[in-house]
Amino acid sequence: MTSGRWRIGLFLGGLMVLAGLGAGEARPLKIVAVGASNTQGWYVGNQGAYPARLALLLKARGIDAEVINAGVPFDTTGAMLRRLDKDVPDGTSLVILQPGANDRRFFGTPEQRAANIAAMQRKLRERSIKVIVYDEEIPLRYYALDFIHLTREGHEMIAAALLPRVLSEIGAKR
Repeated sequence: MTSGRWRIGLFLGGLMVLAGLGAGEARPLKIVAVGASNTQGWYVGNQGAYPARLALLLKARGIDAEVINAGVPFDTTGAMLRRLDKDVPDGTSLVILQPGANDRRFFGTPEQRAANIAAMQRKLRERSIKVIVYDEEIPLRYYALDFIHLTREGHEMIAAALLPRVLSEIGAKR
C-alpha cells in the first residue's frame, strides 16, 4: 500500500472508530423514561420500576437497549419540561414520557398539564427524538395502599404495555 493510501485508510478507520462504527462497537439503543415517582420506582426501587423491566423485555427480544430512568419523585409536568434537556442526552433515540398525576395533586390545571406535555413532545421531536406518552388510566389493582404508587405488578404491566409501542417506534419486529 502506498503512503497516501495508507494515510487515507488510517484516517477513514479513525473516523469509523470515532463514529462508533468500528467492528463490534455497535452502540445500544438509548431510551430515556421521563416521569415522577412511579417512573423512579417508589416502593419497588429503580430495578423494579418499569424502565428496568422494559430493558429486560427488550433484551429478551435480542434488542441491545439502554433504558435510562429519569424519574424524579414529586415532579410535575412543568418540572419535567424544565429538566428535559438535561435529562435526555444527545444520542437518545426514544423518550417515554409518563407525566403522572402530580399536576392534579399539586393544583396544576389540566390545560397547563396538556401544554407542558405538548411542549415536551415538540422539544424532543425538534431534536429528532421519538416520543411515547404513557398516560393511560391504570387499574386500581396495580396500586399500592397509598393509591398513588404502583406495585411491582403495576410496573410489569406498564413495561409489557410499552413493549409493542417501543418495538413499533424503533422499527423492530413484534
